[in-house]
Amino acid sequence: MMLDDGKRLRIFTGNANPALAEEIASYLGLTVGDAFVGRFNNGEIQVIIDESVRGKDVFIVQPTSQPVNDNLMELLIMVDAFKRASARHITAVIPYYGYARQDRKTRGREPISAKLIANLLTTAGVTRVVTMDLHAGQIQGFFDIPVDHLLGVPILAEYIAAKKLEDLIVVSPDLGGVTRARQLADRLHAPIAIIEKRRPAPGVAEVMNLIGSVEGKTAVIIDDIVDTAGSLTEGARALAQFGAKEVYACCTHPVLSPPAIERVENSNIKELIVTNTIPVPPEKRTPKIKVLSVAPLFGEAIIRIFGDLSVSKLFDD
Repeated sequence: MMLDDGKRLRIFTGNANPALAEEIASYLGLTVGDAFVGRFNNGEIQVIIDESVRGKDVFIVQPTSQPVNDNLMELLIMVDAFKRASARHITAVIPYYGYARQDRKTRGREPISAKLIANLLTTAGVTRVVTMDLHAGQIQGFFDIPVDHLLGVPILAEYIAAKKLEDLIVVSPDLGGVTRARQLADRLHAPIAIIEKRRPAPGVAEVMNLIGSVEGKTAVIIDDIVDTAGSLTEGARALAQFGAKEVYACCTHPVLSPPAIERVENSNIKELIVTNTIPVPPEKRTPKIKVLSVAPLFGEAIIRIFGDLSVSKLFDD
């Protein structure tokens, strides 16, 4: 889709996910802006903007995925460079928002890092944030600037619907993910079930019970993040024990920390469907993993932000 005023809208990227930035720019009929993001000899980040951005609307595509601190610092320093170069608006397009799982204090003397990141972005000069499937929706309230929160469910639902799976049931991996599961189930016209589990330690989950019945059905587990895949594969194994005939899984953000790939490959999950909010390198692209692109959705959101149109209309059924 072409923009009438592409000269005033510019897309830039750091080193976190340049392929996604290229896809978004291509969708908009633009090219990625001319900028160098590298390192000085001492390891400090060097940013050089090689074109004028005075009076322009700048969109920086930079998920804060691994290496999260490097990618975050790249984003902050790029924002500062654009602010000092007199950009009209600076929108941080953060498909994956790092530190989102540190959104509250669960014990004494813990930081709320998600709020700290929001403060840093605002102080650096970000005027708007576009993100997708925050781990906790209340993080939007950590900002005093506009936040557009895009949903991955429509992309996942479209792919799953096209597979025409029979006797479908959508499964939430925990009580906190029920809203997301309901959104997917409504689009697929399917019932939902809920895995009840406890976490004796971070990254460790034990399935305690299943709310609902998956007997003889094709189960689709939906979550926002797949990290080490421990909870996901344990949940899939439990669903098989509860009588599910097949188990699929879908997640927006493929963090895929070791040993996630081995766990998925050795599990009873027939297919793991993810998006490219985080780049999935060739060594992680196994036959079981399907990667869907979020570029068209982010492209449409950018068009609407640039044209002062409603972004929420993107998610009307």
